[in-house]
Amino acid sequence: MDIKQYDFDLPEELIAQVPLEDRSSSRLMVCDRSTENIEHKHFADITEDLNPGDCLVLNDTRVLPARLFGAKEGSGGKVEVLLLHQTEEDEWEVLVKPAKKVKEGTKIIFGDGKLTAECTEIQEHGGRKVKFSYEGIFLEVLESLGEMPLPPYIKEQLSDRERYQTVYAKEEGSAAAPTAGLHFTNNLLEELQEKGVELAYLTLHVGLGTFRPVSVDNIEEHDMHAEFYQLSRETADQLNRVRENGGRIISVGTTSTRTLETIMRDYGTFTEAGGWTDIFIYPPQKLQAIDGLITNFHLPKSTLIMLVSAFAGRDFVMEAYHRAVEERYRFFSFGDAMFIK
Repeated sequence: MDIKQYDFDLPEELIAQVPLEDRSSSRLMVCDRSTENIEHKHFADITEDLNPGDCLVLNDTRVLPARLFGAKEGSGGKVEVLLLHQTEEDEWEVLVKPAKKVKEGTKIIFGDGKLTAECTEIQEHGGRKVKFSYEGIFLEVLESLGEMPLPPYIKEQLSDRERYQTVYAKEEGSAAAPTAGLHFTNNLLEELQEKGVELAYLTLHVGLGTFRPVSVDNIEEHDMHAEFYQLSRETADQLNRVRENGGRIISVGTTSTRTLETIMRDYGTFTEAGGWTDIFIYPPQKLQAIDGLITNFHLPKSTLIMLVSAFAGRDFVMEAYHRAVEERYRFFSFGDAMFIK
């Protein structure tokens, strides 16, 4: 499984730097797996391709303002800290820059002492464990000091941090947004429900490892970072009922897909479950949980384009990406979307 099979040329100017004013006005490429037909629409037209009885599965994770800028106690050297996930009360796994300046015992001060962090452990890949000290409620402190952890390919500042959240974001804990969901507005979701399309919610807290390009030539040697997921009994029952009634289960984003496929792999049916998943989906694996996928256009050589290829076929997906470049679609987090049915 050569990584070069998932590479493509992407002009830098096609990487979307800012979100559109109207979330649902982004473009939508509709890809039919059975006919390999490709249509060009706008996202608000998704109502035309969804039927009564279908079910959209949405990831309700909420992105933390997880990027902190502080200074080393004593020297005053600048340090950037990116929260990845909480391991114990007030203890987090983080990435730090510059990593070589942060050793065990190093203390970092944020916001004139409103928040401090002490490095308690050095981990692989430049990671650290730190323990935070503060007064009050940690999330409130983080809201006042932290910045949104936008991906490195976005150079523009985000004027409204809510634009990097889905309109249904609820469960705090992600280091990145489940970007396929950024296209939905409350009005569009209401319109879909009025048509008879069901909405189901799960949680997967997105880690940065999801988005990093695969660095090995043989993709089977790639190690996925684990992410925390949760599927409620209510959602599991809903999905089983939809499937029994002949409705399609359509995941919004690769994060929802990985959660559903993890549960289907482990239990053989939709069931209440939670824990950590490092599932890595790539051809020739077959997806068992979903009948359709709404997703953005992803990085070359990324695990995400491999997941999409497992669902729709590598050749068809790479042809769709070639067409997207030709048609000047906008790529990545704030870019356009595709619906694969």
